Amino acid sequence: MCGIVGAVSKRNIVPLLVQGLQRLEYRGYDSCGVAVHAAVPQLGQAPGLQRARSTHRVAELAAQVNDAAAGLQGGSGIAHTRWATHGAPAVHNAHPHFSNGPGPDAAQRAGRIGLVHNGIIENHEELRAALQARGYVFTSQTDTEVIAHLIDQHYNGDLLEAVKTATAQLHGAYAIAVLCRDEPHRVVGARAGSPLVLGVGLDENFLASDAMALAGVTDQIVYLEEGDIVDVQLGKYWIEDAARKPVQRAVKTVHAHSGAAELGPYRHYMQKEIFEQPRAIADTLEGIEGIVPELFDGEHPAPGENAYNVFRHIDSVLILACGTSYYSGCTAKYWLESMAKIPTQVEVASEYRYRESVPNPRTLVVTISQSGETADTLAALRHAQSLGMTQTLTLCNVATSAMVRECKLSYITRAGVEIGVASTKAFTTQLAGLFLLTLTLAQSRGLLSAAEEARHLKAMRHLPAALQSVLALEPQLMAWAQDFASKENALFLGRGMHYPIALEGALKLKEISYIHAEAYPAGELKHGPLALVTSAMPVVTVAPNDALLEKLKSNLQEVRARGGVLYVLADADTQIESSEGLNVIRMPEHYGELSPLLHVVPLQLLAYHTACARGTDVDKPRNLAKSVTVE
Repeated sequence: MCGIVGAVSKRNIVPLLVQGLQRLEYRGYDSCGVAVHAAVPQLGQAPGLQRARSTHRVAELAAQVNDAAAGLQGGSGIAHTRWATHGAPAVHNAHPHFSNGPGPDAAQRAGRIGLVHNGIIENHEELRAALQARGYVFTSQTDTEVIAHLIDQHYNGDLLEAVKTATAQLHGAYAIAVLCRDEPHRVVGARAGSPLVLGVGLDENFLASDAMALAGVTDQIVYLEEGDIVDVQLGKYWIEDAARKPVQRAVKTVHAHSGAAELGPYRHYMQKEIFEQPRAIADTLEGIEGIVPELFDGEHPAPGENAYNVFRHIDSVLILACGTSYYSGCTAKYWLESMAKIPTQVEVASEYRYRESVPNPRTLVVTISQSGETADTLAALRHAQSLGMTQTLTLCNVATSAMVRECKLSYITRAGVEIGVASTKAFTTQLAGLFLLTLTLAQSRGLLSAAEEARHLKAMRHLPAALQSVLALEPQLMAWAQDFASKENALFLGRGMHYPIALEGALKLKEISYIHAEAYPAGELKHGPLALVTSAMPVVTVAPNDALLEKLKSNLQEVRARGGVLYVLADADTQIESSEGLNVIRMPEHYGELSPLLHVVPLQLLAYHTACARGTDVDKPRNLAKSVTVE
């Protein structure tokens, strides 16, 4: 979601703050801003905290702060990219927000506190009313401005104490970075429910919502824990835990390389990431010589809590995820129940956490997240734990994330940095990890023979080459995209474990091309969707050569009989041929249980090229963000 960068240094940190925001652009945003304790006052402004804000891209903000007549300079500062929640995308709602104190000394207090914030403050309305009653004047519709005024109200010469007092009144999720006009070279940060990291440098220190923002600046990272508050100063820092006791947090060397952000020969990051999938799958499966529970132990399993012991004592699986990750979990349900014979439930995390459910302490709770910081999935995990379901495992692309730290077991996918908002390589690497989990649980339950293990491992090692063959279909999918570009609706069909792949294909198309798309199990056509089928609605069908193929062919005939136009991704031996109203792209090979990993790639390419043909912002689709760290 939103991005935070903060710094305290002897040098001018404005270029560093702007660079950090540029590295966080992939998260999505609709406004941005920077504030510094100014060494040189802006033209027409008094000394103190000064800021620049924009509803355009970070490049426009950079032009503002570099303007010769009004350039910002300073050794301490904060910066932010915002995705609107409270209040429209507008300059007056953009961060950083400044306090505006009441009373006879209001003029002297104006702009005393500067703040950036990720998250949502649930009790902002009652806090706003109380602050307005005290004379505070609000200039935005945001919940964030409430925090700035609240800190100002409690400020009595010590910014750390004011932040501690103010945050004790907040309900909801937040990561904040705070400046005070009266205390140069000091930034205070705090987190509860939203990620925040501390970067440790030489005589300078940093804050960020993501270590990637600090790539090239420092690789010494402290991951702040839930409830932590940190006082960042020149050459030193101080951390207190949720109980407000001094605490030491480990400093980790994190190589958040920014090289992955280079486009190379590709037009968009999404296209680059689609074509990176063979490498990402190979990296995710690197070093796997056999199916053993230790694959899921994580870095430091607690005694008795390793995967071997956990897997022996579970009798069901509960998968919690959101969006694309949810569809990977839906695919895994087919594998887990058919191959490992273990009852599996897949829940949308934002729904599970708010409904009455029947807990089973012998359930393996599996969370899936690209970032490992998805707010609803984290909350659902904690809800499951509160119900006594403590056997937890996460599949995640970020080894240092909250999800990994809060689960007993983990499997780290190695997709690398994914910048395009519409997930591609994160999805296929999740599927690879979930297939490994299926094999491991099947083995622990005595359902995987040595011959079957060898067959599956051989198929997994061949996946990168198989994916390369699928990527070679791009020119044919570009031709399909020209047909789709003029449409406003589309229907996706699949059966069995390819139904979630149809769901994922529909999601990709709607995310980046803004074409309304739905997905259905093909057998459900007669129960409603068939009423929508005309020549104006393309029907995309995933058609592998599996046990449901003949049923699927009957469903295709139902569409053709109503004048529908079909676009079919068919395995080579399905005997489905192109004809009037029936467009067929033939997949290079049938891939058995792993077929979903291959069939999703053409759907990604179709969505990508349709979006290009329609001229949308492929990597930053409207209203969406990469890392959703609020509800």
